[in-house]
Amino acid sequence: MIRELKTLMAVAREGTFAAAGDAVGLTQAAVSAQMKRLEDELGFALFERTGRSARLNARGLQTLAQAQELLQLYGQLGARQRARGPAAFVHLGAIASVQQSLLPAAIARFHRQRPGSRTRVAPGVSSALLNLVDAGEIDAAVIIRPPFALQSDLRWSTLAREPFQLLVPRKYTGKHWRQLLAELPFIRYDRTSFGGRQVDRFLRAQRLSVQEVCEVDEPEALAQLVASGLGAALVPLTTGRRRWPAGVHALDLGAHAFEREIGLVHRADAAEPVQQLAQLLREVYGAD
Repeated sequence: MIRELKTLMAVAREGTFAAAGDAVGLTQAAVSAQMKRLEDELGFALFERTGRSARLNARGLQTLAQAQELLQLYGQLGARQRARGPAAFVHLGAIASVQQSLLPAAIARFHRQRPGSRTRVAPGVSSALLNLVDAGEIDAAVIIRPPFALQSDLRWSTLAREPFQLLVPRKYTGKHWRQLLAELPFIRYDRTSFGGRQVDRFLRAQRLSVQEVCEVDEPEALAQLVASGLGAALVPLTTGRRRWPAGVHALDLGAHAFEREIGLVHRADAAEPVQQLAQLLREVYGAD
């Protein structure tokens, strides 16, 4: 079952069986067979299958969390117990969607391994948090990957890739995403943010002219505004999200799909406690 659990983590991370297969060196059919075998062994379904995507259902998300813990223990079989480090203080930055998903699990593990330590999470947008890491004002940050090369003394670790989908009010079904973008008022992902810049590049590449009505930064706010019936929005499917709000219909972008990359940035000379928390983040995201 270890092989199937590793594949499950890849499917959760990549979003489709085909992409997961590419990531772990399997065919799409082999990934599908492994997931069917895992569901048969567990006795319940793990996915809400819609189109090409394979979104984990509630029991699937629970199983994913348990699989991460199990694989961590499996990887430590036969190894000496790592000594707990001395108390430390780590100042970490994180965008809002990360704070609402897997970051708390990593921080909780860190405190279990380093009793008496302190952590502080600074909120902010990716560009501001990157600047704080570069200036040495915070130790590390979980952000959207910037659309430019990092300074040579900074290090990047990818944690997740989150595909964008077009969200529209549920009553608008049966139409192509391009037609809906042209017809409905557009709620824009803040164009000064790294994620918003991706949306802006997508619209320009597709030569789409939109009827902009509102501009906000947070994916959750974008989804709620769509649910209220205000218009359409291009929103990333953030890690750990179980479902969109009631009243929202999500459309994949097919061959024109794009994604935002979530990762950890820290200085090359980061202290050992920062490196330890970075490793824990990679573990909870299944990015090892």
